Amino acid sequence: MKTVADYVRTIPDFPEPGIMFRDVTSVIQDPDGLRLAVDKLEGLVQNEDFDIVVGPESRGFIFGVPVAYNMHKSFVPVRKKGKLPCETIEQSYDLEYGSAVLEMHKDAIKPGQRVVIVDDLIATGGTIEAIIKLVERLGGKVVKIVFLMELEGLQGRERLKGYNVDSVVKYPGK
Repeated sequence: MKTVADYVRTIPDFPEPGIMFRDVTSVIQDPDGLRLAVDKLEGLVQNEDFDIVVGPESRGFIFGVPVAYNMHKSFVPVRKKGKLPCETIEQSYDLEYGSAVLEMHKDAIKPGQRVVIVDDLIATGGTIEAIIKLVERLGGKVVKIVFLMELEGLQGRERLKGYNVDSVVKYPGK
């Protein structure tokens, strides 16, 4: 029986020498890989009491929506600045070379709602840290954060200390 890791294509030296790029498109291009990935992510949250799945564009949408659908929960998209049509709140965060801004609809989460965040990959944790701030600013409580893949060498989990973080596949490097 195959594992999610069996579907992940690894591309050495991309985007620069020494990096082992973990390509999620090879997972979602295979019907069995996609089903397995969604099932495994769903399994990581099946015992949680939560109301909403939140996911960042674009791969958080790919995995978060089917988890929300299967568990009969709502889904809240987090997007880059200027992409959501209604009133939003925003959170800036640092990138390797500069910064970026994420937005969420101001009415997406009600105070006291319990949130699960779903994304494809945790590297440094900066994007998810920004999403946590958005959720909490609206009064939501992040009860679990799940990833399909984790690059342990970048220590993103450390940045999310104090939160319940889990991943399906862990890679020791960057």
